[in-house]
Amino acid sequence: MSSGLMNRLKWQNCILVNGQSRRTDYAVAHGDTITVLLQEPEADYPAQDGPLTVLYEDEHILAVDKPAGMLIHPSRSQFTDTLANYVLGYYRRTGQESAFHPITRLDRDTFGIVLLAKNPHVHALLQAASLQKTYHALVYSCPAENTGIIDAPIARRPLPSLLRYVNPKGKPSLTEYTLLESYVNYSKLTLQPITGRTHQLRVHCAHMGIPILGDPQYGSQASQALSAELGYSTQQLCAKTLEFPHPITGQILRLESKMEV
Repeated sequence: MSSGLMNRLKWQNCILVNGQSRRTDYAVAHGDTITVLLQEPEADYPAQDGPLTVLYEDEHILAVDKPAGMLIHPSRSQFTDTLANYVLGYYRRTGQESAFHPITRLDRDTFGIVLLAKNPHVHALLQAASLQKTYHALVYSCPAENTGIIDAPIARRPLPSLLRYVNPKGKPSLTEYTLLESYVNYSKLTLQPITGRTHQLRVHCAHMGIPILGDPQYGSQASQALSAELGYSTQQLCAKTLEFPHPITGQILRLESKMEV
């Protein structure tokens, strides 16, 4: 377990030996039973019944498909009808005392796989694990090469803006891409982020002159006109597959979203 989690458990008297609270320096004997109580704090937002597409679940993790237009977590401006509200409602309906521990996070309008841990220990293990993410995107026009790596550092624009842009002084950022299909005026790509910068895929595609269709922040005038013509009101970016070692068994899991761009 992480040192931070162990420290919290210790001071909350959640480490037991034979049913009695003990510190971490307690000397155990053969036959002793050690119990760790992974108690979850009460959420400060409501559990709600709502649509939830479960892709995978066991006693340690949950993977769901998030639709476009849904926030991951409640905010000051929206306290209900987020993924966290619906996941908490699902846990309550199924008799699980888990809290909301997201491992992967998506923008409001990006859709597809979101991976969740069911307790803080598994959350820490997954945060330290290597997750292979693949996205599918519809982009304006077509890249010059069928495959390649976008190597362009990303920085945050001056406050109060929350947007990012390519800047030589930004953080190193790498994205692999492969052309899947070509259409008139647009194409379908797979995108694999090697680094994990905020808005990385959207910024990199815009930087390459192939902005993601439906992207209101990073799209060009031409891409926005085509998006309107095709009826895309939100960005066509899907977290399509996720491959990672199971945090407890070590087995390699490969999950795939049921959604398509």
